[in-house]
Amino acid sequence: MKPKVGDMAPDFTAMVVDGETETELTLSALRGETVVLVFYPKDSTPGCTIQACSLRDHWTELKGKARVFGVSADGAASHKKFISKRQLPYPLIADPDKAVCEAFGVWVQKSMLGKKFMGVERSTFVIGPDGRIKAVLEKVSPLSHTEKLLEILG
Repeated sequence: MKPKVGDMAPDFTAMVVDGETETELTLSALRGETVVLVFYPKDSTPGCTIQACSLRDHWTELKGKARVFGVSADGAASHKKFISKRQLPYPLIADPDKAVCEAFGVWVQKSMLGKKFMGVERSTFVIGPDGRIKAVLEKVSPLSHTEKLLEILG
């Protein structure tokens, strides 16, 4: 079930890729800071690339307002390639076992061309310094995502 505004964010520990570096991150260790988790379907796909590059292009406006992490079910090697190819200035959380996606309720059944499959629903969670969900952006367009996020972050 997807957490709602006011709920405590589900805690997790996962591998974070920042360029060539891999480190383990526990969400609760970031208490005291605003955290943004940007869940997206897959590295290097057209919509996800548009969204990632938009965050990159507005990085000077975003970086002082929150700790931003992209999250997908891709592994660390895929994330490293995506960060390098697109020069992403923010880290990506590798969630190949889908534990983080499931905790946030974004691992869902989808359909394309009549075929049903499981995948990540494009969603963004803004988590306040107290660990509570401040905002949820669901099924956002990759084209308007960054603008909506900046409005929320003020």
